[in-house]
Amino acid sequence: MTTHTPQVPDPVSAEARLPKRSWSVLAVALAAQILVVLDISVVNTALPSIGRSLELDGGQLQWLVTAYLMMSGGGLLLGGRIADLLSRRAVFLTGLALFTIASLVSGFADSGGQLIAARAVQGLSAALLTPSALSLVTTSYDGEQRKLGLAIWGAVGSLGVALGVLLGGAVTTWTSWEFIFWLNVPVGGIALAAGLLVLPPDADRVGASLTRLDLPGAATVIGGLVALVYGLGASATHGWSSVQTMGSLVTSGVLVVAFLAVERRASDPLFPPHVWKLRTLVSSTTVMLGVTGILVGTVFLTSIFIQTVLGFSALDAGLAFLPFALAITVGTIVARHLMAHLSPRSVATAGLLLAAGAAALMSTASATSSYAGGILPGLVGLGLGVGMVFVPVSVTAMSGIPASHAGVASGFLMTGHEVGAALGVAVLSAVASTAGSLTSPAGAVAGFERGFLAAAVIAVAVALVARWRMPSTRAEAGAGMHMHH
Repeated sequence: MTTHTPQVPDPVSAEARLPKRSWSVLAVALAAQILVVLDISVVNTALPSIGRSLELDGGQLQWLVTAYLMMSGGGLLLGGRIADLLSRRAVFLTGLALFTIASLVSGFADSGGQLIAARAVQGLSAALLTPSALSLVTTSYDGEQRKLGLAIWGAVGSLGVALGVLLGGAVTTWTSWEFIFWLNVPVGGIALAAGLLVLPPDADRVGASLTRLDLPGAATVIGGLVALVYGLGASATHGWSSVQTMGSLVTSGVLVVAFLAVERRASDPLFPPHVWKLRTLVSSTTVMLGVTGILVGTVFLTSIFIQTVLGFSALDAGLAFLPFALAITVGTIVARHLMAHLSPRSVATAGLLLAAGAAALMSTASATSSYAGGILPGLVGLGLGVGMVFVPVSVTAMSGIPASHAGVASGFLMTGHEVGAALGVAVLSAVASTAGSLTSPAGAVAGFERGFLAAAVIAVAVALVARWRMPSTRAEAGAGMHMHH
């Protein structure tokens, strides 16, 4: 008698049989995301020029950065929900068109109020654009293609912030500050035209309605975030015990509590409660928030130090971040290879501990330090560490998410990115300002030390989250699109 042994499917050969999709969708999504990420930091090195041109004070200059981050970070969950309810393609193209128009208007602004308003519209456009772009990537690819696409997405998220400083310094020096916004227009136009041609339509969005949107939830979460960052910024100017600071922080707390109450009662909440049970998404978003805060806070504090203490010009300051950007790139490549052998939490934890050590090293810089001896080693170490974190976070966060919730899950992850950027600047700036005024050389040195010690502590705390909450098994190439209830 002949016995037949049942054939066990070979996951490797099954992976090889998956049809390969064109990279055109990823290319369009990345082009749009590069614009969004660059605009987080591109303004930093141009702030002195903008301030002189529009006669702005320090408080108004801060809002040129925070208005964008507030609207983007606060609106991402709403943008993700819109992408799930309507066509991802239509939401992506709408967000890209609005972002491009707002960039054009930003360059023509002739007052601080106009520029801050245009930056806020840019942020809201980014809130539509980012989650729909990421959900297009996660729903368009499978297997190794999907894993590679998400890894590249994570690299863009970290590298774009560093390159934004270089671009801002170069453009401001060679032309004028208006061109840091106008450069978005041709890139956005080309990406929009390409998107119309290559992005596939959504077949499952017929009959969806915006009446299902949780607008009260969106209003309370955006208001809470704005109040929080305003309060942190006010602490540097008015002190922690001032009416402005305490009032803003209390308002933020009230609005966050209101958001949670609204979400519990909403028939169709902004973020479905069962998605909170997805450990990979929640833990990865927490780590994303922390590491982005360290990244953007590093750019903010270092830019001030090298211009105020070392006397660098805007262009020199931008060039000084080039090794940082290269180190981030190397970090992402290292992480990509390590994840073939180690768990995501091991790679992320190692990167965060490296970033913590580098931040502690940065804190030792003094008024007599040189760039090569006092800044560069720590900056390179931070870049390597940060780059190692973004890849495992981006790859693991979207595993276990069904296609119907890809937009809101993408919005949740990128909310961590944008809110982390806003809080990184606000928190490290507030801590640094307790040591002295960041506008004077002596105050900048003292603030630099205190700020980077705080960054090192934050990195260790986030490393603990990564170690205990991120997945302990190696990421699978074809991370499933399934839901755990």
